[in-house]
Amino acid sequence: MTNDGKVLEVRNLRKTYSNGEQSTTALNDVSFSLGRGELLVIMGRSGSGKTTLLNLLGAMDKPDEGTVVLQGVSCDDFFTEPYATIYRREQIGFVFQQYNLLKDMTAQENIALPLVMQGISKKEIDERVMQTMQLLEIELYRNQRPTNMSGGQQQRVAIARAIITNPPVLLADEPTGNLDYATTISVMEAFIDVKIMREQSCIIATHDPKVATYADRLVILHDAKIISEHWKSDNELSIDFVLSQLKKVS
Repeated sequence: MTNDGKVLEVRNLRKTYSNGEQSTTALNDVSFSLGRGELLVIMGRSGSGKTTLLNLLGAMDKPDEGTVVLQGVSCDDFFTEPYATIYRREQIGFVFQQYNLLKDMTAQENIALPLVMQGISKKEIDERVMQTMQLLEIELYRNQRPTNMSGGQQQRVAIARAIITNPPVLLADEPTGNLDYATTISVMEAFIDVKIMREQSCIIATHDPKVATYADRLVILHDAKIISEHWKSDNELSIDFVLSQLKKVS
């Protein structure tokens, strides 16, 4: 972590996609920082650049311009292989709308997989997996396979798998998109538990105003740019407030 408490710094990111003679600007001069233990929510209508931003931060795509700095280290080299794979494996955790769990593995085995790939001893893996499952209150499902778990339970397993390597940053793309209202609240409470207990820094991209009410900071993207930022310390970040901000760009 840098001395000023910034885990992540994004500086002047630009990304344009070309299709023949046509081009689309997906991100245009986007800059922000993320503090340790901060939960940042990004909102904006479809095509505003949310997923593109997460793809760049996760080294699944390469920016045309700009810099990403993680814990004081520039990530410029991490946008090409084999560095991108190492960066994703060690520095970033991912949670998606689709849980992406391996159906033939139990919850415990799914969570352990990133540690197995790192060659960590079985004893340490078992200890870390159990600690993480207890944090997310899913230890009772450790021997269950995804097909026998609810959507909320599967997403908690996915969160556990994403944080098992203690990544500096957790990226979540529409993590409650497949969940009902009550389950959304349960999953967001899991994110808050991880934030508090592990000081996990997290960026969530979402369409759901309810998710935004859990944020420490809300960023609104529109036409590939950040047009506003709102802090919980300055605003209540109620659903009504969030909806009023989204209405401005609808």
